[in-house]
Amino acid sequence: MHKTHRAALAALTACALSVALIAPGVQAQPAPSRPAIEDFFRDPEMRRARLSPNGRFLAFVANKDNASMLAVAEIDNDMKVMAVASFADADIGSYAWVGNDRLVYTAVQDQGDKWRDLHSSGLWSVRRDGTERRQLIHTMWGANDQTASRISNRALTYDWSFRSAPDDDSGEVMVHNRRYDGRGQPTAVRLSRLNVVTQLRRGLDEGTPSDTRHQWLDPVGEPWALSAVSGARERLYLKNAEGAWTLWQQGGLFEYTNVTPFASDGRSLRLVLSVTPEGTTALYRIDPATLKLEARPLISTKGFDFDGDAVFDPETRQLLGVQFQTDAPTSYWFNAQLRQWQAFVDKALPGRVNLLDCGRCLRTGRLLVTSSSDRQPDQFLLFDTAKEKLTMLGSSRPWIKAAQMGQRDPMRIKARDGLEFPVMVTIPADKAEGPRPAVVLVHGGPYLRGTQWTWDEEAQFLASRGYVVIEPEFRGSTGYGDQLFKAGWKQWGLAMQDDISDSLRWAVKQGWVDPQRVCIAGASYGGYATLMGLIKDPGQYRCGVSWVGVTDIEYLSTISWSDMSDVWKDYGMTLMVGDREKDAEQLRKTSPLRRAAEIRQPLLLAYGHDDRRVPLKHGQDFRSALNAAGNKQFEYVTYAEEGHGWRKLATKVDFYGRMERFLARHIGTEPSKAIQTAPSESPADGAAGK
Repeated sequence: MHKTHRAALAALTACALSVALIAPGVQAQPAPSRPAIEDFFRDPEMRRARLSPNGRFLAFVANKDNASMLAVAEIDNDMKVMAVASFADADIGSYAWVGNDRLVYTAVQDQGDKWRDLHSSGLWSVRRDGTERRQLIHTMWGANDQTASRISNRALTYDWSFRSAPDDDSGEVMVHNRRYDGRGQPTAVRLSRLNVVTQLRRGLDEGTPSDTRHQWLDPVGEPWALSAVSGARERLYLKNAEGAWTLWQQGGLFEYTNVTPFASDGRSLRLVLSVTPEGTTALYRIDPATLKLEARPLISTKGFDFDGDAVFDPETRQLLGVQFQTDAPTSYWFNAQLRQWQAFVDKALPGRVNLLDCGRCLRTGRLLVTSSSDRQPDQFLLFDTAKEKLTMLGSSRPWIKAAQMGQRDPMRIKARDGLEFPVMVTIPADKAEGPRPAVVLVHGGPYLRGTQWTWDEEAQFLASRGYVVIEPEFRGSTGYGDQLFKAGWKQWGLAMQDDISDSLRWAVKQGWVDPQRVCIAGASYGGYATLMGLIKDPGQYRCGVSWVGVTDIEYLSTISWSDMSDVWKDYGMTLMVGDREKDAEQLRKTSPLRRAAEIRQPLLLAYGHDDRRVPLKHGQDFRSALNAAGNKQFEYVTYAEEGHGWRKLATKVDFYGRMERFLARHIGTEPSKAIQTAPSESPADGAAGK
């Protein structure tokens, strides 16, 4: 065994023991007035906890000193913890129980996007006591090293990947194989069941279209619906009673919003998502005879698109309930017993989101509770239903003190044209005599949901430094209905930017924000919006922080080495961002690179060398444009072996330290030197204005 591997395992085992034995009521040491930067951005000490099907064992991923392991604790043996798997050259990725005695897991490595071009995540199996480790899917490594993630044996080729592990006592997992054409564009997906002991594989593709892209699985892992894509057209199929695939719906890949398969019990129950007359997505049942949607939705969430997961009993396939997002994660239980248990837990842990992981709880009487709030990161508790007792098992970030965290509140406001959109506001924990400095934090995407009522590392970091954090869900954001989403089409730098500006004006009117001390910040699309905010609304922002930000909309189509698919470039961008020919003048006016000379405020820019979503050329050309315009108020930094976002802790500490000092200079106060932490070797290779 390699020394580094042995040392990591020993350290992580100690870490797991300290995590698992956390108990309520233990007095912690006094914390500094401001947590260190690392406290917000280092990996959770304990994450993705899951009970074994029999409820006797708890698996989780433990992290310490930038290394991770898969650990298993014996709940009925004083939470005795055993490290069952780790890598010398990678971290644990996803994992799942396969019965009560085995687990499967994948590898992930923090080495930027280039690493992902050369390696897949692989798949390994192991017994819960750490024995009988076996590789099921290769990565592209070839060395026969039993202590690293490069184990070489009879396994599926690297182009296969892990999909899921049905709780059906079969000893099998779901794996799929993605096919690509000569230009690296996806063409099809094959689905199979793989036995983790014999390594025998059974294909599930009989009768499926050759251009299948995705399958929806029932509780025992059998496909019941699939999507096939040709060009920019999508077709949806359902499996009939005879097991044949029947064409059900079809339409444009990007415009098509009629129905989306959601869940099935593998029998007569089929649930889909469809748009209501109010414009939000709701959960509907399909009539098994006519395959038409029932007139009334099974579940709808006013003001929100339904987004969640179905919970089935693995033995009976009964639909027990659904877990989904509104302002915060929530649950709705069809099962009366689970409704009672949810009420008990919520009463015992008030003011929190308490998600119940049932598994086979109706038989075992044990549930895993993941409890959290806007100020409290995930904590894991065991609920013994027979004793009506909650026992703390561990915490994801035990070093975070809830009393030091800001309060996060979701609001709804109206834009200047009357369109309503959500805004998440985080107010610092300490009291203030009057309005505070603020950061308008713009989410990336942009076509996604940016916020929810949970602990958020960036917002809480900024709030801990005394800033009000304003996070607008501007038009184009998803999760809040079709109207808000489509109102953002072809509105980069226009109405989307106005929503961001309007959210700041609204916060100023509430008396929370000093309008003379506001900075705009964001990554990816948020980085783009930061630059456009400084250009379009210069009077509102004293400074800007943009990382991995788009600087030229044209580059999203023309840079050949980006990871944007041809379908997105040819169809999605044309529809949702702009047509390169018809909208050429608009795209020019809303590209920050073309208007860099208009930026006069201080600016912090950061990029990753290996970024393929927003390649480094965006940053390099924008830096040149600022220099050509004579702008001396910008700082430019790049990070080696980083892609579209920061993965290494050293990078995060360096970047957010730069951000903290930058904000303090321009809209706040200098941070306390007592809590400054710098990496031993800065990963940055850029300097201000160079």
